[in-house]
Amino acid sequence: MKRITVFCGSSFGTDDVYKSQAKLLGKTLAEHQIELVYGGANVGLMGAVADGVLENGGKAIGVLPNFLKSKEIAHEHLTDLILVETMHERKTKMNELCDGVIALPGGFGTLEEFFEMLTWAQLGLHKKPIAILNTAGFYDSLITFVQTMVDKGFLKEVNRDMILISDDTDELIAMMKNYVAPDVAKWINKERV
Repeated sequence: MKRITVFCGSSFGTDDVYKSQAKLLGKTLAEHQIELVYGGANVGLMGAVADGVLENGGKAIGVLPNFLKSKEIAHEHLTDLILVETMHERKTKMNELCDGVIALPGGFGTLEEFFEMLTWAQLGLHKKPIAILNTAGFYDSLITFVQTMVDKGFLKEVNRDMILISDDTDELIAMMKNYVAPDVAKWINKERV
């Protein structure tokens, strides 16, 4: 595993633990010699995870749309900053560059990015591990809701199990390194109705 994309908030949230865990994840990535791929900003948890990588001798690659660079939120000390035109190009480039994904606490954008990568995995478009760093139980309600999708027949258990979850950075990296994608097709055919 050479590079991991991290999706996370552009703010720090209401609890200092979110920032400290983001920095710790950055440090952990650097210690495992895994490069960070992320949204390229210097604000919120995005900036914290990049700082955690860079302060510990790691490499951080930002992918930022031009319209956000013009708002002066680009991190100025990255190993590399890739500028793109649209948010969709950003996600596509981040997917191309990474071997796996971790979601930290965040808002709509974080969830949208996380679920798009998860959906692509479900459809067999990639076999990368998709993980949640569940800092201070931030994602507990979401995890419960995903189980509701299974219970109500809208999601297969094998697809639920594609989401790797831990509140410990080292454990999460180990889970990702050992991940094997399921070999189950998403779509039902005549023989499997």
